Amino acid sequence: MSNMNYIKHLTGFFDKVINDHTLNPTHISLYIALFQFWNCNRFRNPISISRDEVMRISKISSKATYHKCLKNLHALGYLRYEPSYNPYKGSMVYMFNFSENLKPKKKSFNKQVKDKQETSNLPTTEQAAVSYINYTNSINNIKSLKEGEQSRNLELENLVEISKQKKLRKKNKRNVPILEEVMKYFQEQNFPEIEANKFFNYFSSNGWLVGGKTPMKNWKAAAKNWMLNSVKYSNNGNSSKAVIQPQNLNTAIDKNYSEPL
Repeated sequence: MSNMNYIKHLTGFFDKVINDHTLNPTHISLYIALFQFWNCNRFRNPISISRDEVMRISKISSKATYHKCLKNLHALGYLRYEPSYNPYKGSMVYMFNFSENLKPKKKSFNKQVKDKQETSNLPTTEQAAVSYINYTNSINNIKSLKEGEQSRNLELENLVEISKQKKLRKKNKRNVPILEEVMKYFQEQNFPEIEANKFFNYFSSNGWLVGGKTPMKNWKAAAKNWMLNSVKYSNNGNSSKAVIQPQNLNTAIDKNYSEPL
């Protein structure tokens, strides 16, 4: 694109962003990533994009957010998006040139110069007017970038919190019983209440992991093994106690302890 001006285009884009309250930092990040693709393509339209590559550059982690923001930019007139719906063929994006929006209107500028010349002897030039406009745009852009950075940091914190909540919900979907269920099951198996408490406390302390590594899939099967092992250890304890019996010393009552051994 021969009449494309890198700086004027971005200035024109951020001028639109300042007045567009429907956009958020994710929209801006996505547009800048697409602009980089357009830049690498020497500002020729259309550009073929890869979703994974654009998400990596724009730091967007959700596919749903990526598609939503891309469709929003299309609907608001920042670009034209043509999805391919083919995993082996990239989607096409047409970028619009916003550098034309910065060109001053001759009629309004001439009127402004005329009014200034009538009220003041100070010379007024087009260069000074354009410099003032650029200075104002620069101040507005800096404020917008700071606000966008704060909003983006807040969005990243929200994404981290959402990820934690998803992991917690996924963890809670496992078949983890409550104490009342364990007590009832041990009672149905004619097992003492103390063993039910031992079973529940042991696996609650290690996060209901079998062998300390594998998440438990069937707590009733684990409880059954607990009961079998409990019976086994109990029988071994009784047998060992049966072997060791207290015995009297084999000595005579009238033994003379003054005699040598």
